[in-house]
Amino acid sequence: MILVIDTSTRNAGAALAQEGRVVSSRSWRSAVNHTSELMPAVSYILDGAGLKVHDLEGIVVALGPGGFSALRVGMSVAKGLAIATGKPLAGIGTLDAEAQPYLQSGLPVCALLDAGRSEVASGRFGADGQRLREDRICPPEELTAELAGPLLICGEGAPPHAETLRERLGSDAVLAGHSPASRLWALAQLGQMRLDSGEADDVATLQPYYLRMPTIGGPKRRDRVRQG
Repeated sequence: MILVIDTSTRNAGAALAQEGRVVSSRSWRSAVNHTSELMPAVSYILDGAGLKVHDLEGIVVALGPGGFSALRVGMSVAKGLAIATGKPLAGIGTLDAEAQPYLQSGLPVCALLDAGRSEVASGRFGADGQRLREDRICPPEELTAELAGPLLICGEGAPPHAETLRERLGSDAVLAGHSPASRLWALAQLGQMRLDSGEADDVATLQPYYLRMPTIGGPKRRDRVRQG
């Protein structure tokens, strides 16, 4: 069994998965940073399966992009458990997880997360499932200017901007529905693949993927925070 942790956005969750399939999960929505929800959720699903943390085979954590404080909660718990148990830890980008269920659709995919300030974080993938560019943050109007032809738009950030996306992209764009549970399933699949291939991350150097640093304590940035 592996433990999956996702605190990327206000919609968060924890799950137990076996061979890339979720067997137990707990999801919630928080207006703050998930501190009070995460450990009780982990304990709940472990107890329900009759497991202790040392019984886990590995730990998977969503890296973001997402809220600064929220991501730190998930990362801190995942690292703490990995250190305490000696189990391997794998980090997965949240936009990769949002896109994962649709990469075999035959269409290019654009995965979205709400980034606040009327902006979205986006990840773009070709019809072959390969990334087309690095993730970035911009207003949805700016994003649509780079999109052309048939494509599938997915992710938690798509529904809030559906009207703008439809107005600007028309019938070429297929907007997929979103369920927080589907992101946990995708994280489980991608995390299991990384762990099975021996691609665990260094617990000491793994960091959340913010895309944009918090406004308090430093200047605004929109580049990737280095993970090593």
